[in-house]
Amino acid sequence: MKTFDMARAITRRVLLAGLAVALPLLASAQPYPAKPVKIVVGYAAGGAVDIVARTIGQSLSSTMAQTVIVDNKPGAGTNIAVKSVIDAPADGYTLLMAANALAANMSLYQPAPFDAEKDLLPIALIGRVPVVIAANVSVPYGNVAKLIEAAKGKPGTIAFATPGNGSTPHMAVELFARAAGISLMHVPYRGGAQAITDTIGGQLPLVAVNALEVMPHVKSGKLKVLAVLSANRSPIFPEVPTIAESGFAGFEASVWYGLLAPAATPRPIIVKLHAEVQKALQSPEVRARMTGVGGEVIPGSTEQFAALIHSEHVRYEKLIREANIKPD
Repeated sequence: MKTFDMARAITRRVLLAGLAVALPLLASAQPYPAKPVKIVVGYAAGGAVDIVARTIGQSLSSTMAQTVIVDNKPGAGTNIAVKSVIDAPADGYTLLMAANALAANMSLYQPAPFDAEKDLLPIALIGRVPVVIAANVSVPYGNVAKLIEAAKGKPGTIAFATPGNGSTPHMAVELFARAAGISLMHVPYRGGAQAITDTIGGQLPLVAVNALEVMPHVKSGKLKVLAVLSANRSPIFPEVPTIAESGFAGFEASVWYGLLAPAATPRPIIVKLHAEVQKALQSPEVRARMTGVGGEVIPGSTEQFAALIHSEHVRYEKLIREANIKPD
């Protein structure tokens, strides 16, 4: 009897051990995604990147029949969020919705906090929202030409507010100022909200932010837009000329958004996610939501997104070095 019990116990242990080995293999063999997917955002809820992440997340959740969660991790100029994704398991369940800061921060922060071109894999570029230069309604210049004329008359005295040192709007205006041959005084804030409030209040004449943030204040008559820094006119400010129409052909400064994954993520998962994002970008609902916040969708390959990150890295590296831009 003891021999029989012992044999049964051994058999049971073998079966349990086999099950312990088999379960992970069975789980890994399940079609992706087999559990909720998390999209990490390095900005607070309610901002442009957050809205884009939730718009895409909702579409992916529907087409992949799996919950997609948006996880906001603001701080350190988005570096906290980026590093959390780089260090996450490369299984397709932790993704990053990034913007221009991903390319800029490799030069803005020293030593470089990460290498986006090696530590992450591009999945898909989502779209972009143009940076705009807006002004207090009482300022005497109502367009870019008048602003340039005023700035040349008083070099380095006309102030512009931005969401912070090294932010996309900050660097966009620095690039514009260099192209125009003028000098402006930068006043960095910790976020766009207070920068806009102080410009409305008259503490500063100008503010540079993305179109989404400034839209309600322009509609209410509290601010006026001098220029849209994009190749085409903005659907929410169709009457405002682009920077190219203002005499700077080829100049563009937009806040772009894209989805990325940890570098070791299996290729089949990247291919599937890319296809699902492209499907989302063709959706009338997603297009309407992006247009409604002043943006445009940009379908394209993963290679095109990788090329954008590289070119933006090179562009920002040169500007940060020459203008001696430091993080807040």
